[in-house]
Amino acid sequence: MPASLDEVVDLLDLEELEVGLFRGRQPAESSLTRVFGGQVAAQAVMAAQRTVPEGRQIHSLHVYFILGGDPSIPIVYDVENVRDGGSFTTRRVAARQHGQIIFYMTASFQKHEDGWDHQDAMPEVTPPDETMPLLKIVESVSPERLPDWKREWSSFDLRYVGDNRPEGDTTRGAVPAVQRLWFRADGTLPDDQDVHNAAFTYISDFSLLGVSLLPHGIIIGSPKVQPASLDHVIWFHRPIKADQWLLYDQTSPSASGARGLSTARVFAEDGTLVATVAQEGLIRPVAPRED
Repeated sequence: MPASLDEVVDLLDLEELEVGLFRGRQPAESSLTRVFGGQVAAQAVMAAQRTVPEGRQIHSLHVYFILGGDPSIPIVYDVENVRDGGSFTTRRVAARQHGQIIFYMTASFQKHEDGWDHQDAMPEVTPPDETMPLLKIVESVSPERLPDWKREWSSFDLRYVGDNRPEGDTTRGAVPAVQRLWFRADGTLPDDQDVHNAAFTYISDFSLLGVSLLPHGIIIGSPKVQPASLDHVIWFHRPIKADQWLLYDQTSPSASGARGLSTARVFAEDGTLVATVAQEGLIRPVAPRED
């Protein structure tokens, strides 16, 4: 994982090998045994954006994580030009390593158009400056994990707002699981909407799957669960600035068949609904080993 925001931006600067063919580098150091899914999705977004006519912005992406990525070698992104229409552009991206497809993404882009406008209201939550950095929570709960946490997640400022476990937030008690975070890039990103879109895509994979375990009292890093992202969807409603505070209002409507579904509304600090995210992932129970 990147040790700084500069390294995240560097990861998003893909090498163009041929028309529609790009190579993405890996972080210099990582304790992960497989590539972080958000990194693959973010690099795929950058690859697709590099092939789109000027003036069209991404409005949705749908991805499938097929195989765990190898963090020791680059990833090649093959962008297929599906369609360039009068208003919309469609791209399909295949990510490859070791001669195999590890990831697929279909993304749609649209030129600016005026139309009707409405949105959900942002929930009332504690402002980001009054919330606890996740780094401090990790330090108090699992100090032995602090060095790895700093190395893997220091490129983003992540703040814990609360959840709806019995002792927590009950503002949406009819929903089985609610968890909220503030997050932003820990620094200033280039003034390039493509970079902001990709950086947001990167961090959007950070916490969603864990919300589906909340009603069951299990954390995502527990040895009792085998987790993996299966698919991931983002709808971009309005322009995103990933280096400004964003509220991740996460819920999990269902878990079944060793899979958990989580959704999230994403609000800017001023209450603007900028995106909606959904993810289904593997949350397979792991039976204790017998000696």
